[in-house]
Amino acid sequence: MTDQPHQPYGQQPYEGHHAQAWPGQQPYPSYQGYGEQQPDPDAGQYTQQWQGQTWETQVQPPVSAEETAYLPPYAQPQPEPYPPQGYGQQQPCQSQAQPYAPQPQPQPQPYEPPAPASAPAPSPASAAPSPSVSSSDEPGYGPATVAGNTRITDAQRARAEGRSPIIDPGMQPAGLTALLGLLLSGAAALGTYALLVPLVVLQAVTAAGWFRLNGMWPARQGIALGFLGALAADAALLVSDRSPAAILGTLGVWVLLSLVLQLRSHADPDERMYGLMATIAAAALAVVAGGYLAADADAVAVGGIAVAVAAVARALPLPTPASVVVALLAAAGAGIAAGSMTDFGASGALLGAGAAVCALIGLRVAAYDYPSRFVHFTAGVALPLAAAAPAVYVLGRALA
Repeated sequence: MTDQPHQPYGQQPYEGHHAQAWPGQQPYPSYQGYGEQQPDPDAGQYTQQWQGQTWETQVQPPVSAEETAYLPPYAQPQPEPYPPQGYGQQQPCQSQAQPYAPQPQPQPQPYEPPAPASAPAPSPASAAPSPSVSSSDEPGYGPATVAGNTRITDAQRARAEGRSPIIDPGMQPAGLTALLGLLLSGAAALGTYALLVPLVVLQAVTAAGWFRLNGMWPARQGIALGFLGALAADAALLVSDRSPAAILGTLGVWVLLSLVLQLRSHADPDERMYGLMATIAAAALAVVAGGYLAADADAVAVGGIAVAVAAVARALPLPTPASVVVALLAAAGAGIAAGSMTDFGASGALLGAGAAVCALIGLRVAAYDYPSRFVHFTAGVALPLAAAAPAVYVLGRALA
């Protein structure tokens, strides 16, 4: 066997000749050209296995910028990775006779350093709610928090801020009051049984609104008890030919029934007393509203129109004293107009003014102690008409 001298670097050996090496020595690889290696079928027999430290031939995949907190993502595409090569293979050389030529890297773009990942922005829900003045159209509770603060009502927030406890119902509840008053006035002209329909609605809203005004909700038992008392009073009025004694008798029975039910309650003594007073007051207001059924039909017609006009005039955006005066004058004028169509005539002004005074008192009660929108749409609608019922009955009998 003859030893073939080394070929010059980059030249191709003679065809058909295989490079041989002495046993125990590493054969010299022959090159066909730059970047391409001539395969040797006998190289596996004499290949020496290296155990020392060598260059890294396995190219790692590029790391994306999102995996680090300090490198921003580049707008340019990432360079293609080197093709993986097996162990023992030589990395192809570049066109120039250099041992290593670095791949061109994209130029870094100017950027602003990103915010540290360990300091996330606080969530809006974790911030405490600012003590801002809430409008009447907002919900009854403030926004939910996750910082340990309990949800408070608009009334509690207003009380903590020291704002006035008087919040007038506004124009929408006044419109509902006017609608219900006109329904009472028109139904009274049709007959007694036609008057029962809007009257029952008024009594139900009165019982529910009073409990909600006192902060007791849902209070189903108390609302049902007050409404049943109103229905019992209506039935007694119809049976007794609209005698006012039926209202007084029903009130006495329902006060006793409310007392018995509260004595059977297992609540604290203070809560039982508070519940007893709220139940009796709600039943009394709902029963007293039945005075429209006992009053004269013409008086109900004049009083319903006067209360409707007074409620709308009171809701006008005027100072409180001015709106009260305007409401009373408007109610007196409406009483004269309605009285001219009935037997009351000019005396309808007195009836309208008296009903308007009681209605304004009911509006003031419904606006007290930081009421919510639910209170405005229940007690704010029903209390003006319920409070005006005794005045309509008494002045109707006196002026007839």
